[in-house]
Amino acid sequence: MQIQRTAAQDAGILGIGAYRPHRVVGNEEVAARTGRTAEWIQRRTGIVERRYAAADETVVDMAVEAARKAVADAGVEPDLIGAVILSSMSGLRQSPGDATEIADRLGTRGAAFDLNAACAGFCYGLALAASMVRDGAARYVVVVGSDKMTDIIDPEDPSAAILFADGAGAMVVGPREECGIGPVVWGSDGSRRGLIAHSAGWLEYRDEPGTAWPTMRMAGPEVFRWAIEEMPKVALEALDAAGIRPSDLAAFVPHQANLRMIETVAQRMELPGHVVVARDVAHAGNTSAASVPLAVARLRESGAVTSGDLALLLGFGAGLTWGAQVIRLP
Repeated sequence: MQIQRTAAQDAGILGIGAYRPHRVVGNEEVAARTGRTAEWIQRRTGIVERRYAAADETVVDMAVEAARKAVADAGVEPDLIGAVILSSMSGLRQSPGDATEIADRLGTRGAAFDLNAACAGFCYGLALAASMVRDGAARYVVVVGSDKMTDIIDPEDPSAAILFADGAGAMVVGPREECGIGPVVWGSDGSRRGLIAHSAGWLEYRDEPGTAWPTMRMAGPEVFRWAIEEMPKVALEALDAAGIRPSDLAAFVPHQANLRMIETVAQRMELPGHVVVARDVAHAGNTSAASVPLAVARLRESGAVTSGDLALLLGFGAGLTWGAQVIRLP
């Protein structure tokens, strides 16, 4: 079964890289800060442990590590990289964009820009990269999802601190003889932007004495209901757009938000039993834009998928935003 072509020059994924911070944080530590128990956290989220970046480790540092591994996996010389796309929602510097530093540290002067579509960001970046390769705007594009969520949440907030963690994942997109990235199905619902949002803007922090550092807050139950109702439809639309049947898939890789959410979405899609569902969230936590590429990398590392397999990616999060596409694994 071939993914339907959408342009004259085909594009696909040539390499994958992942970076997981060294510090492992179990539920006991999180429970002590949030007023929950370790058992309650695991029961509600499916998370057993997560990774936290070091205090001096940045979104860029993690992104560079993941990108270097992806470039090496692809066997591409750095000076041939035509563009670097960083998907992130946790960069703390307004300007310049972090992608330019990543590109410099990779050894390329290609185009570089940041993209913020929160937890859907990696799927957005992958779609843009595929279009750039197909259009001839760049021969090779590095797409990185990197988030240090511990910088932007309140460590004592039980709705967020039990879920979010840090990490980075990357893929190299380039020309292939057959289509390796299917059409993207994406969208947004700004009327629900308040469900996952910062507690204040930078102006309030600057102008109002005593205003606390803005942190990201989430209306967990409302987001859960939205995701399990709407995201199965988006995922199935992406299969239709690629001309792929559920039985053609080897893996389903949704955003690693919450294990209960992942299981419910997969169940409602009625996927065949042989389709592997990524459950990286159990040991990585919710890493926002990094969660999808990290989960793909974990499936490859474990041998659950092999080169040439088809996987359905699905990202969704703050905005509210969503994006999905079928990929062929390198």
